Amino acid sequence: MNFRQKHLLGIEELHPLEITEILDLADTYVDLNRSETKHGDVLKGLTQINMFFENSTRTQASFEIAGKRLGADVMNMAMQASSIKKGETLIDTALTLNAMHPDLLVVRHPHSGAVNLLAEKVNCAVLNAGDGRHEHPTQALLDALTIRRAKGRLHRLNIAICGDIAHSRVARSNLLLLGKMENRVRLIGPPTLMPSQIGAFGVEVYQDMEEGLKDVDVVMMLRLQKERMDGGFIPSEREYYHRFGLDAEKLAFAKPDAIVMHPGPMNRGVEIDGTIADDINRSVIQDQVEMGVAVRMAAMDLLARNLRAARADQRAAGRSGEPAHA
Repeated sequence: MNFRQKHLLGIEELHPLEITEILDLADTYVDLNRSETKHGDVLKGLTQINMFFENSTRTQASFEIAGKRLGADVMNMAMQASSIKKGETLIDTALTLNAMHPDLLVVRHPHSGAVNLLAEKVNCAVLNAGDGRHEHPTQALLDALTIRRAKGRLHRLNIAICGDIAHSRVARSNLLLLGKMENRVRLIGPPTLMPSQIGAFGVEVYQDMEEGLKDVDVVMMLRLQKERMDGGFIPSEREYYHRFGLDAEKLAFAKPDAIVMHPGPMNRGVEIDGTIADDINRSVIQDQVEMGVAVRMAAMDLLARNLRAARADQRAAGRSGEPAHA
């Protein structure tokens, strides 16, 4: 097995072979999810806790369905009414969780790095469901699976990511993943929505949609992250749509078989025209939702295998009196 991670905290630490292994396993779970049974037992006997400090109906539902289809006992903690709101620290939360003996912990948090901190303190596998502006690894993985199934490969493609790059953890994770898989990535958006350190990613940057979309294979639109904006980043939504919203006229500059993506939720008429979003010949937005469940099943399956192996090593070391392997 190529996948050696204890946690899934970001794309940055994944090797391309690990990414491929997740996607290959996810492909098998797509087939399972389309079958009549829809259930497996690889997580039977394990407890999965979903902790969402930010609201996200789509992502939380996807993780919940994924865990239940693999046989896990799934618990959703209502973090909006939790002890965190009463002043409890993340460290205290981690100690409380350890006392419950969970096996898989899925965390979304508004602050970058918070999920990594929890991972250092809990005795289980942690999956990052999005932390601040940092990363959203399973979103990038489901996007990658969607692209691979639609285009037949996940390398040497021309891919445009358009919109609010500066505030998007989805953009960051996709940039890391697509770069690891040898794709040519273009970023399109106004200067106010481009991160200052964008040069470090080795990508092409455009401020004109028609120029940036020319001959691309994949068009990935991003939502305006209004909840993370603290100033006037755009003149108006109407002006933004005129310049950077995806419509038929702008899409015509991409390749004729280019696919259109959006991580959701969409602001129709702001980032994307509704007709384009619903075009069954170009849009793979609903496929992304379907792939999300399969990818999260694959990620939890692989993490559970490593967790069980580590615990078996610990038990064996305890019997022999020797230290367990890290």
